[in-house]
Amino acid sequence: MVIPIHDDNPTRRTAIVTYVLIALNFVFFFTEPVVSQIGVGTQTVVQICDQQRYFDHNAAIPYELTHNKPLPPHVYRIESPVGEFDCVVTEKGKKPYLSVLYSMFLHGGWLHILGNMLFLWIFGNNVEDRFGRLRFLLFYLFCGYVAAYGFAYGNADSTTTLVGASGAIAGVLGAYLVMFPKAKVTSILPLAIVWIPVRLPAWVVLGSWFLLQWLYSSGSGVASGAGVAYLAHVFGFAAGVVIALLAKPRLGDPPRARY
Repeated sequence: MVIPIHDDNPTRRTAIVTYVLIALNFVFFFTEPVVSQIGVGTQTVVQICDQQRYFDHNAAIPYELTHNKPLPPHVYRIESPVGEFDCVVTEKGKKPYLSVLYSMFLHGGWLHILGNMLFLWIFGNNVEDRFGRLRFLLFYLFCGYVAAYGFAYGNADSTTTLVGASGAIAGVLGAYLVMFPKAKVTSILPLAIVWIPVRLPAWVVLGSWFLLQWLYSSGSGVASGAGVAYLAHVFGFAAGVVIALLAKPRLGDPPRARY
């Protein structure tokens, strides 16, 4: 898979909503209980339990979305070098439909948030430019909801927390593919220990990205990391494509890109 780092695609206005969304994602990330310890040394049992409670209280959970009610008090078994411990979680007063919104601003680690924000930074400004600021914000949130509920109904009894903006950002990628398929995207192609810069049309970069998400979600591919909601990416991307196809005739001509 190629890693996009820049696109040659001009905009007519400053992408205020995109930049605010990126800022909010980092603000919420830094409110997470153990963000300073993520990826640094070994977390204590208390820290792991605090983080789990935080996600359960705020993030979307498929079972809660499909049943429209919070989980009853439950216990997580935490393994540590000194033994196993129980982490008790209660979720009184949680609104499952609001947890989808909160989930879009929570992330599980530095690589998670940096990867998501890179994609939003590169592709969000042009989609916002075409939609307009308010419509882009509504579009972004809608795609996030479609992604979360799509994943939930595909995994109705799952109690795993869903965190991250990737479902909403997948919608942005789908819209970008429809609106700017020939825009050139500078990307990095990792080959063994060598990273090669390449300049490819957006349809290659985003089309290959979606193909991988679909393969992983269907079990046809082997993902390199666990705990990724690939089906949510598929639903978000599809929502972005459909909305962009419907809206494109009414949005006028985009600024001329360098193809």
